[in-house]
Amino acid sequence: MAMNDDALTPTYGGRWCSESIPKHQLPENTLLPETAYRIVMDELNLDGNPALNLASFVSTWMEPEAEKLFMHGATRNLVDQDEYPQLQLIEQRVIRMQASLFNASDHDQPIGFTTVGSSEAIMLALLAHKWNWRAQREAAGLDSHRPNVVFGADAHTCWEKFARYFDVEMRCIPLQEDRYTINGADVMAHIDDNTIAVGAVIGTTFTGQMDDVVDINDRLIQHHQRTGQDIPIHVDAASGGFILPFVAPDFLWDFRLQQVRSINVSNHKYGLVYAGLGSVIFRDQQVLHKDLPFKVNYLGGEMENYSLNFSRSSAMLLVQYYHFLRLGMDGYRRIIHQVMENAHYLENRLLEQGVFQLLTDVKHLPVVVVRLMGQPSYTVFDLSDQLRKFGWIIPAYTLPSNACDISVMRMVVKENFSRDLADKLLEDIHQVVNRLSGSQSPESRGGIHGVC
Repeated sequence: MAMNDDALTPTYGGRWCSESIPKHQLPENTLLPETAYRIVMDELNLDGNPALNLASFVSTWMEPEAEKLFMHGATRNLVDQDEYPQLQLIEQRVIRMQASLFNASDHDQPIGFTTVGSSEAIMLALLAHKWNWRAQREAAGLDSHRPNVVFGADAHTCWEKFARYFDVEMRCIPLQEDRYTINGADVMAHIDDNTIAVGAVIGTTFTGQMDDVVDINDRLIQHHQRTGQDIPIHVDAASGGFILPFVAPDFLWDFRLQQVRSINVSNHKYGLVYAGLGSVIFRDQQVLHKDLPFKVNYLGGEMENYSLNFSRSSAMLLVQYYHFLRLGMDGYRRIIHQVMENAHYLENRLLEQGVFQLLTDVKHLPVVVVRLMGQPSYTVFDLSDQLRKFGWIIPAYTLPSNACDISVMRMVVKENFSRDLADKLLEDIHQVVNRLSGSQSPESRGGIHGVC
């Protein structure tokens, strides 16, 4: 029996290896699975190593059993609730578990939805607050055409996206050179009768710090008592939602505060699942206006949908449910405490090098943000660039206004960042600092260690 020539061709011995791969049009001919796989993997090999990516908050490691469930969920469309009714039950279990974690009261009957991430979750929450504000204004015979939303410049860019996409005035509170979060006084200077909600961040993208949610809550309660205007707080807990319940359970930021009406969290951060899952939790059913969810019946049975997307894989939902069952409170507590210990270690050892000033206090969140002391001949951008040669991906950037003259470097410590990796990073930072400052002798300059 004659054999196909392709069956005898080594993976890297085919014609594709000496020809340009298709980039603008579908190719005319087929490839063997292994060949197509190698082409894609070779492209990915040009990227950074996710394990050394300290820029991202997103989880990059899961257990083999979780990855098996990921594949089972990849073929199940989460929106097909009539075909896959168990998925809907699992989603509601995940929502209820998170509502409990955020100290929602069973009496209030909290509700929520999973999303593709915190950006969608925040937009869904703010849309709910906009609808409620408009209904209240119209019921009182007042103008409802000029809504605004108040948040700090420390917030994620999705807040600005919401304002632009949904025709809401953005009232962004500038930061200060010595304070990189917002408090109640800042908020009170920006609200008015048209404010649909106030945003408070638990774990900012820029410094990993937290807005003063308690102070904002207390000021808004006083405002309500004085004027009758009830302004809700939406807490963006994308980064901190799976940290604080395990390291500082008595710290007030969640539904224990009266004005907190909705919370989002990124499950693909410290919920420990891969990218593609967030959640939005509403304090009670009254927060979600009845006109927002859609009734859909063309998938085989009537279902309720509240999302900016529609079809999506159930893989991440199943993996999150797996982690809740697998780890429980004790497992998450142990993992998060280990993450915090490594962040403390990295922070203290960086300060010992004598060239960095710490902007964050690694007390509640495992994010280390530093700036350079004095006026060295190099910048954090130089450091970031040189560390990339060692495989490390560590972002350098300027803070938002009015602190945009401050340049910083941020390291996000995650589950897979071991003490050994921390030591290697510290060693590489020390070497790069010496090289850039000119204090390292030529004979002591080692090559790139190649951990990438």
